[in-house]
Amino acid sequence: MAQASIPVDLFNPGQVFACLGFLEAAEILLGDAEGGFDWHDESDIRFHLRAKGQDNPFATILSFLATAKVMSIAPAMCELSTEKWKVPTRVIEKETPFPFPVPQSPATLPAALSADEKTVAIDHWGEVSSRTHRDNVKFWAGSGGYPGAALAVDALNLIRDRLDDAIDDPFALSAPQSSSFRFDWRRDYIPMDVGFSPNAHGDLTMVGFPLVEILAAIGLENARPERINKLAYRYGVIGITSHDDLLPPLYLRAALGASQLPFPQRIFKMKLGWPGQENQARCITDVIEEPTNG
Repeated sequence: MAQASIPVDLFNPGQVFACLGFLEAAEILLGDAEGGFDWHDESDIRFHLRAKGQDNPFATILSFLATAKVMSIAPAMCELSTEKWKVPTRVIEKETPFPFPVPQSPATLPAALSADEKTVAIDHWGEVSSRTHRDNVKFWAGSGGYPGAALAVDALNLIRDRLDDAIDDPFALSAPQSSSFRFDWRRDYIPMDVGFSPNAHGDLTMVGFPLVEILAAIGLENARPERINKLAYRYGVIGITSHDDLLPPLYLRAALGASQLPFPQRIFKMKLGWPGQENQARCITDVIEEPTNG
C-alpha cells in the first residue's frame, strides 16, 4: 500500500468532487482505495489517498490520464455518435445494459477513458432524476450540441504533457480553457455581474483548471451533492483524526451527499446562477459553510 496527500480548497466544490475522482480512479486502477480530508491546519487542508502498490497513487492516476484515450459509448440499435466531434464511439452489445435511458442527442452519451486495459467511466450527466432519484449535476449546456465526451477530450488535451509536474498540487494546474463542465468556479462568471462578457472579446480567453474538471466528473460516478433546487446544492466531506485513519469510498460518497455520519464532518452549501439563458448552463457563484459536528 502507498499513501500520499494533496492540498484542497474545501470551498471549491470542483476540487472536493475531484478528490472523489482520485478515489474512484484509484479503486479502479489500483484497488483497496481509501481516503479522507485533513483540516487540522486550516492553512494547509489536504486530501489523503491510499491504495495498493508502491507508487504514489496520485502519480499513477495522472500517468493514466496522460495516455488515456477517450471514446463515447452508445447502446445497440442506436444512431447516436460523437464521430462528428472527432471522438470515436463504441456501440455496446445488445445484451449489455446501458446506464440510463437512450439520450435524445450525442451530448450526454457516456464517456470512457481507457489505457493499459483499464477503463474509467463518466456517465453521471445522462441520468434522469425521476428514474434514478439522483440529480445528474450537469452544469454545462450541450443538449443537442457539444458532447460531454468531447469536453473530456478537450480538458485532457490541454494538460496531458504537464501532468508529471502536477503530482504535488494537481488542482493548481491551469490552462486557457474556452469551455468546461463548470465544476471549478475559478473560471466561471455571470456577465450581468461582472459587467461584460469575455465571449464578446476575441482577445480574451478564460483560464480554467482542466484537471479539476475531468476528475470532478469522475468523482460524481457514485456520489452526488444534495440538490436543494436548480440553483443550490449541499455537499460534505469527512475528516480524519490521523494520517492512518482513512476510509473506503462508501463513506466518502455518502458524505458528499451531505448525509449525517458518525465522523467529523464539514458541510457546505453552493449557490449557482445562470451565465446565459435560464435553464441551460449553470455556474457556481458562492459557497458557504454550514454548522456541523466537525
